[in-house]
Amino acid sequence: MTTVADALSQTQKPEISLLIEAVRIPSLSGQERALAEFLVAWAQEHGYTRAYVDPAGNAVAEMGSPDATRTLVLLGHMDTVAGEIPVRVENGKLYGRGTVDAKGPLCAFLAAVANVGPLPDVRFVVVGATEEEAATSRGARFIRDRFLAEGIPHGCIIGEPSGWSSITLGYKGRLLIDFTAQQTAAHTATPDALGIADRVCTWWAALKVFCQEYNQDKPRVFDQILPSLREVRTVSDGLSDRVEARVGLRLPPAMDRETLEERIRTMAQAAGGEVRFFGYEPAFRADKHNALVRALRVAIRRMGGRPGFKVKTGTSDMNVVGPAWKCPIVAYGPGDSRLDHTPNEHIGLDEYMRGVRVLELALQHWATAPSK
Repeated sequence: MTTVADALSQTQKPEISLLIEAVRIPSLSGQERALAEFLVAWAQEHGYTRAYVDPAGNAVAEMGSPDATRTLVLLGHMDTVAGEIPVRVENGKLYGRGTVDAKGPLCAFLAAVANVGPLPDVRFVVVGATEEEAATSRGARFIRDRFLAEGIPHGCIIGEPSGWSSITLGYKGRLLIDFTAQQTAAHTATPDALGIADRVCTWWAALKVFCQEYNQDKPRVFDQILPSLREVRTVSDGLSDRVEARVGLRLPPAMDRETLEERIRTMAQAAGGEVRFFGYEPAFRADKHNALVRALRVAIRRMGGRPGFKVKTGTSDMNVVGPAWKCPIVAYGPGDSRLDHTPNEHIGLDEYMRGVRVLELALQHWATAPSK
């Protein structure tokens, strides 16, 4: 068990004090400005060439010249979901909203690049993006378009928790659906009356059957459609009844969006409702045979770990920039992703520091290794 003295000693490390201060600043999606300004000020004080808040509200810190031959983007996100968790250090673990998802990985990026410092003919661009949790990915889309205009980077690391010794290569896609239905109000004692809530239940049951049939010959979860019923609400003014529901689908690779949406629309019409689609992101899986992956594998081994690879059932900003840039890309960061969005969210400070060290070694290896 970590003693109080040990915990206090750990928090004096600049890498850890950065993380603690970042976690202390609330940064719900759309409310990231205070955190962005803090991260920019930190970068300016720790040797970055440039640091600023861009027009999308992203915190951007650059190390190296814009004229460098090679650019690596380290793209994390600042925003968190709701739910206040008292920020505290207990038994070597930092508790607080965002410790894992994803201020831990983002602060590891900032600290690692600061510790490595400028390297010949290489530019590191660390981005704390806005609105990743809001399904809009405003910050990542701005960065995507910026580099499409300026020149595609030579590699990208997405800041999401993978565990310090693992590398994430892919994320499922996403489609959000709003279902609505409305009908004339009727007494519930009317024979054969179909209540307004029955309509969404009918549609949801049909959608689940469709997903089960699609998944039955696909043993890997990454290849399946995963449906989740997120909200249901009924309202009545005494003359008409209305139901509203929201469903999320996690999508596998090679999913035909148009065919899927038409099928869902037909099911909704059969249940007496209509649907609206939004928040679509295609699934994305990166190749692991490139210099960026090799650099991370070497670094993990040098830190005493055994590199592992993962694909995730969620969605990240990799889904936004990966298909557009088509450059070597991975997701990496300290922390246990099973703690994302939970009331027990925390990160081990030892794991966080291991993640920082892995990144330092990986950046140095990538900067000097052949690009292919």
